[in-house]
Parts: sequence; C-alpha cells; structure tokens
Amino acid sequence: MNNYYIYLIMYSQNNHLNLKLKIWMFSLLLLITLIILVGGLTRLTDSGLSITTWELFVGTLPPLSNEKWLDYFNLYKTIPEYNKQNFNMTLSEFKVIFWWEWAHRQLGRLIGLSVLLPMIYFSIKNGLWILKEYFIIFLLVCFQGFIGWYMVSSGLVDRVDVSHYRLSLHLVIAFIILSIVFWKFLKLTDIKNNQITFKLYSLKFFLLLVFLQLIIGAFVSGMDAGKVYNTWPLMGSTYFPNDSRFIEFLNLEVFDNPAIVQFVHRNLAYLIVLVYFYILYSVLKEGNTKLKFPIMIIGLSLFFQICLGIFTILSGVKMFYASLHQINSIIIILSTLYFLYITKYKEIGS
Repeated sequence: MNNYYIYLIMYSQNNHLNLKLKIWMFSLLLLITLIILVGGLTRLTDSGLSITTWELFVGTLPPLSNEKWLDYFNLYKTIPEYNKQNFNMTLSEFKVIFWWEWAHRQLGRLIGLSVLLPMIYFSIKNGLWILKEYFIIFLLVCFQGFIGWYMVSSGLVDRVDVSHYRLSLHLVIAFIILSIVFWKFLKLTDIKNNQITFKLYSLKFFLLLVFLQLIIGAFVSGMDAGKVYNTWPLMGSTYFPNDSRFIEFLNLEVFDNPAIVQFVHRNLAYLIVLVYFYILYSVLKEGNTKLKFPIMIIGLSLFFQICLGIFTILSGVKMFYASLHQINSIIIILSTLYFLYITKYKEIGS
C-alpha cells in the first residue's frame, strides 16, 4: 500500500512538472511565432537597417529624447540605404522603421530570457537533465542573435539591403528553433502514435522541400524578387523568364538573379504539392481515419499558401498578402511536424 501511495505522489509530481514544461514550451512557441511575424514585417517595411549598431547589452530602452533620436538618425545617414535610397527621409519617417527593428530586437531579448531563466529554475529544482534536454534551444537562440547581427552588418557597407543569403540563414534558424520547441512540446503531451505503411523517406523529403522553400522564399524577400514578374501562371509571356537562360543554373551565382529565384520559388511550390498528393494517397490507401484530419490540414494550408503566393505576386507584393504568406508557412511546418509525430512508421515489407 505504501508503494502505491509513493507511486501516486511521483506520478502527480511528474504530471505537475510536465504541465509546467508544456506551458514553458507553448509560451516559447507563441513568442517565436510572433518574432517570425515581426521579422517578416521588418523586412517588408525595409526597417532592418534602421539600427546600425549591435547593442548587445544596451538598447533595451528606446530613444527618450530628441537628441537620442537624432543620434540614431545620424548613424542611419552614414549607410548606403539612406544615401542611395532614402536620402529624402525625415526624422518622423525614420522613427517608423526604427520601431519595427527595435521591437524585433526586444522580442529576441525576451525570447532569450524566456529560455534561460526557466531553464535555470527547472535545472535547480528538478535536476540537470533539464539542461541536457533544453540547452540546445538556448544555444540556438544565442546563435540566432549573432546571425541577426551578421545579417544586418551585410547591409551597412556597399549595398542598400542585407545579403539574401544571410537573411535566409536567419529565417531558417528561426524555423529550426520553432520546430524543436514544438517537437518538445508534443513529447510532453499524451498524444498517441499511429501506424501507416508508406515509406518514411516521402515525408522526410516533403519536410526537406518545405525548408528548402523557406530558403528560396527568403531569397525572394531579400532581393525583392517578387516584384520582378507580377503575372501568373506565366512569368510575363513565357513560362521561364525570357530575360534569363537555363544555362545560368550552371553558374554558382544563379541565385543572385531575381527572375530565376522567383522561377525556382514558383516551381518548387508545384513539386511540394505533388509530393503532398503522394503522401495523401498513401494515407488514404492505409485507411487510418486518425491520420485523415491532420493530412487534410496540411493540404488546406498548402492550398492557402499557393493562393497567397499568387495574390502576393499579382498585387506587386502587397504587405498584407506577403505577411499572410509567411504566417501560413508556420502552419505548414507545424502541421507537418504534428503529422510526423503522431505517426509511427513501418517500412513497406517489414
């Protein structure tokens, strides 16, 4: 009887800890989603270069005097974006882009503290295994802060925008952190696994394509490639942009061509949809009703993503459509990870 009560106490304590950890992971999930949204808007409003210094340990407080505002503005006036593109900008206009970048940086600081402080608390209270389980998140968040500045620094000399390669790295790391946090959240739940008889590589390939599309999407955003051709389904009057050549794919600098980047982004979306239909066929063939709803959610989010991508192109990259396009990519990633988590795979023939 005593052993039974000890078991109940331990079970209750584990449940209580799991609940706290779930709240922690869910809170981080919301914050990371928010910073991806704000980061996208920061890019769409061309605000990312408004703060020209890293300010690792300062900059938490915004400018509180006109003199401080002028200091930030004068620093901004030294970079190419101002001299070549925004030379008519007023202080009032500068404040608009400043607030976007400032908010983005403060969210990054908040996320860092939201990882570090609970991790220290849980490690002291529940053991160092917490560090082993969650330290990777803190490490990636710190690395992301460095990559953020690495990205910004690329736009301070000799160019009016940040490097689209560094921008894509910054975005992908954000989605990797989001994915890890979501996966750890799922592991704290009591969601049951199922079985399906399609091979594991198909879903892995699908997820790989989605992350590759995120990279190409960041190229499109970083180069303003969405504004090059604003027609669909053709690019102008042709399927392949007539200002480019296929032979350019043999060049290492192929992704410096905005037209080709937009072409790849479009066609990679078509490939992702085809792979999705293969997975959908496998699920329906298996006949597992528990998997039909999550696979349909993925399909619905893909449909919206295609529509939003088309609207973004046709509208000349209106902020509303472009922002929704990025938000929906979060839904695609999370719904795919959820489907992957609830599925216990078995190889065909095994």
